Amino acid sequence: MKQIIRTLSWEKDKLEIIDQTRLPENEEYIKLCTVEDVFEAIRTLKIRGAPAIGIAAAYGILLAAKKAKIKDKKNFFEILEKSSQYMNSCRPTAYNLFYAVKRLNDIALKNSHLLVKEIIRRMELECQKIFNEDIQSSISIARYGNTLIKSGMRILTHCNAGALATSGIGTALAPVYLAARKHKRIEVFVDETRPVLQGARLTMWELKKANIKCTLICDNMAGFLMQQKRIDMVITGADRIASNGDTANKIGTYSIAVLAKFHRIPFYIAAPLSSFDFSKPSGDRIPVEQRDRKEITCIKGVSIAPENINVYNPSFDITPGRLITGFITEKGIFACEEIHMLAKTEQY
Repeated sequence: MKQIIRTLSWEKDKLEIIDQTRLPENEEYIKLCTVEDVFEAIRTLKIRGAPAIGIAAAYGILLAAKKAKIKDKKNFFEILEKSSQYMNSCRPTAYNLFYAVKRLNDIALKNSHLLVKEIIRRMELECQKIFNEDIQSSISIARYGNTLIKSGMRILTHCNAGALATSGIGTALAPVYLAARKHKRIEVFVDETRPVLQGARLTMWELKKANIKCTLICDNMAGFLMQQKRIDMVITGADRIASNGDTANKIGTYSIAVLAKFHRIPFYIAAPLSSFDFSKPSGDRIPVEQRDRKEITCIKGVSIAPENINVYNPSFDITPGRLITGFITEKGIFACEEIHMLAKTEQY
């Protein structure tokens, strides 16, 4: 399938990304030249979405290795360890970040008998492999997810799990894009996704760009639409999935899952297997990122709340696996119980 948006690309030892904080008003690309640039871009949401964060983190580690220009192997591995710890401290919830950093470290250790320049070359090849795997994963997710979508369906999604969140066509939006390509009549209802408005700013921008029928709603309107029988299915992405199926995703996902369960509406998570953290037995072990209070008290720099107030701003919530109808992955669609079995056997 044709790539919809160029979210990130690697060229001439620079990582170029679309600055998602500038959307939808401006489609601007910025170049990241150091590991510090990548760290800051992830931290400030210039690049976001679990798979895209993972890819960016991998290239961040590569940049640290390349910029060091050290031939001494001991010093090289010291820099690799330091930059990996630094990158891992960026955002705590999205598992793809840790998964990608570990892959870069594993490939370096596997080739530790080689010269430093050759180790770096192997690391660069691994980064490209992670990038390409994500493209292929999104295509497979699209194909499996499309089997669930019938013509005439109205689909609710939350936050942004489209092309902007991956190197490919997305996770939760990937089946939507394929369904539209196959001329299925569909409509997507998009939660605005407070406090940073990824649904309003990013998902609506993507869907309009793809000429897919879409309607923006406030987050607190989803239940009313379900009551009116105007939602047939919910598909969201994921930032980390525990071995029992408990899923961390953008704050507000849990509320939608509860509403969907009450109204007997199928609720699916679409995510690559690189988002599954089988070291975590349940969601209460997943760290939930707390973000800046200004994300809630201000919109685009304009204050909307009184000064000196208490603010609670978790970026994610945990949806229990029992509320999830199924997980759409690049290996197929799995029920929660099957994910648990995969976690036990690690045959994925």
